[in-house]
Amino acid sequence: MLINGKEVDISPKADLRGANLICANLSNINLSSANLSNANLSKANLRGANLRGANLIGANLCDADLGSANLSDADLLCADLRGANLRGANLRGANLSDADLRSADLRGANLNYAKFEDTIF
Repeated sequence: MLINGKEVDISPKADLRGANLICANLSNINLSSANLSNANLSKANLRGANLRGANLIGANLCDADLGSANLSDADLLCADLRGANLRGANLRGANLSDADLRSADLRGANLNYAKFEDTIF
């Protein structure tokens, strides 16, 4: 897939560490168990995406649309989710420790068993 002028492997278990995916349209994409640590996904459209078990440690998800996305068991340690749309997202078992969720929309999100150690709300 061509994103921001670069060919990027968008698939389950993909290695996208540090990728620049600003404003990328990744709606309904399957990135389960992908490594997106330190990736820049600000303002990206991830609506309905499957990110189950994904590594999103330190990822920038500011103003990203994650509505109805599956983030169950994802690792969002230190992720920046300021202003993100997480309405109806599945965050069951996700690690949100040290994540920044200021101004994030969590209405209807499944937060069962999620970790919130030192999370900023």
